[in-house]
Amino acid sequence: MFSAAQAADVNLLASFLSCDQTLDATPQRLAGRGKADLLVLLGNAVLITAERVFQAACAGVAPKILIAGGVGHATELLYRAVRQHPLYHDIATAGRSEAEILRDIGRRFFGLADDRILLETQSANCGDNALRARQVLTAAGEQPHTVILTQDPLMQRRTDASFRKVWQDSPDVRFINWPTLIPRFEVNAGQVAWGNRECAESWPLPRFVSLLLGEIPRLRDAPGGYGPAGAGFIAHVDIPPHVEAAYARLAPALRTEFGDRLI
Repeated sequence: MFSAAQAADVNLLASFLSCDQTLDATPQRLAGRGKADLLVLLGNAVLITAERVFQAACAGVAPKILIAGGVGHATELLYRAVRQHPLYHDIATAGRSEAEILRDIGRRFFGLADDRILLETQSANCGDNALRARQVLTAAGEQPHTVILTQDPLMQRRTDASFRKVWQDSPDVRFINWPTLIPRFEVNAGQVAWGNRECAESWPLPRFVSLLLGEIPRLRDAPGGYGPAGAGFIAHVDIPPHVEAAYARLAPALRTEFGDRLI
C-alpha cells in the first residue's frame, strides 16, 4: 500500500483528476438542483459510475442519457468487472462495445426506456468519445446546453478537456463534471486503507496507480502531453504547482514499487 505521506499525495492527485463540480453530490441531491439537458456516461470499468448515472436519470436529472464507448485497450477491464458482478454477471460481454454493455445494465436493472438512451459504440479513446458523441447528438437532432459528464474519476479531467476541445465552437454549451465518487485513502493507527468499500471495489490497486501516474503527463501542454503544445488532443488544463509537486514525489516510488504490475 502507501505510506501516510504518499497517501496524502495520492488523495491530492485523485481529487484533482476527479474534477468534481457537484460537491460530491448523490443522484438525489443532483436531481434537487434542477434539470440538465443530457447525462453523458463514458464507458469505463468503475461500475458505480454507471449505477449512479442511471439512478440520476431515474430521478429526473435529465430527459436523456448518452452512453459512449466502443472497444478499446481497457474494455477487457469492463468485461471482467461485469462477469464478476453478483447481479450483472449474465450480461453478454465478449466482443461487445462498452456502451452496449452499460445500456443493458441501465435497461435491465434500472428500468431505463430505450427512447431515453442514445448510444455511441465506435470510439476507442477519450478524445474519440467526445468527437463521436457529438456526431451522435447531431444525427439525433439533439442540441443540449447543459451536459453532465461522468467517467472513471481518474479520467474525468481529461474527459472534460476532450469535450471542451470538441465543443470549442459552442461556448453556450456547459459541461458539468460529476465523477460520482472521489477516490480516497485514509490513515488509521498508522495503517493506510481505502476510504470506503465503494473505492476498494472499483479499482484493482495496480490499475488505480497506473491511471494516477499516467494522467498528469497526458494533461500537460508539453511534448508528449495531449494539450495544445503537445498532441493537441485536448483543451488546455491548468495543473497547479502543488499537484505537479505531489506527482514528482510519488511517481518514482510508485513506479519502482508496482513495476510490471501496472495496467
